[in-house]
Amino acid sequence: MTEHNWWLIIGSHWKKIAGGLVGLIFALLVLNYGFWSSLFILFCIALGLFIGWRLEVNQNISKYLNNLFSSKSE
Repeated sequence: MTEHNWWLIIGSHWKKIAGGLVGLIFALLVLNYGFWSSLFILFCIALGLFIGWRLEVNQNISKYLNNLFSSKSE
């Protein structure tokens, strides 16, 4: 197969490949650190991605955190 054909195959199945890589990474995390530690690591990654996404869309992060942690009974 030529290089062009490989890019066509990868391009048409990239979601399956990405899902397989995510599964592989999670399996390696569980084997090395245990299930709960792996979930904590993934939670921290997701939180970092969320904060980065909020900063990227130019939303004031301190305003968002104040709304998130403010008391609702006031």
